[in-house]
Amino acid sequence: MNERAARASRSPDLVPLEEERAVVARLQNGDRSAASALYGWYGEPLYRQVILPRLPNPDLANDCLAETFVTALTKMGQYKFQNVSVFFWLRRIAINKVIDTYRKLGRTTELLDNVGEEDNELVEPTAKPDRGMDADDTKKMVEKSLSLLNPRYAEILRMRLIDETPREQCADTLGITVGNLDVLVHRAAKAFRKVYPP
Repeated sequence: MNERAARASRSPDLVPLEEERAVVARLQNGDRSAASALYGWYGEPLYRQVILPRLPNPDLANDCLAETFVTALTKMGQYKFQNVSVFFWLRRIAINKVIDTYRKLGRTTELLDNVGEEDNELVEPTAKPDRGMDADDTKKMVEKSLSLLNPRYAEILRMRLIDETPREQCADTLGITVGNLDVLVHRAAKAFRKVYPP
């Protein structure tokens, strides 16, 4: 299977490269009306398959999509057409915008936590007494979910993720190779996702 076919099998329905090439050429020649074709083809797939799963806030995801296309249109002159859909270039821009959004959110939230609302003076972060209860509730939910799993899967997840036992030591304890351990960890995590939260 060639590279384009492999990528197409895990991406949205891609427009034929010839059509993409024509629209990209129009955009590179300054025809901004061609942007609607690009957005029509890939706006929804970028939103649903790339941005929203990584940034599950519809308002922020919409902003991210808009920023993706603004950046794409701004940098379209630098785009070099290859034998791969322009979708993958847009996808990379979208992922970068999601990362930028998280960076901004992290900084803003941290800053707002430490700035007084009234007088904008720095204040000491306040204690969050309910954090302990959240951790206890989470532990209970994790233990309940682990009890629903195959005992071997539960043991592997406890060793690797809760006790943070090194891979080699886990494999030795279980009498398997590290490669087999990795496969079992993957399967156990997949099974855990199906039962968590209980």
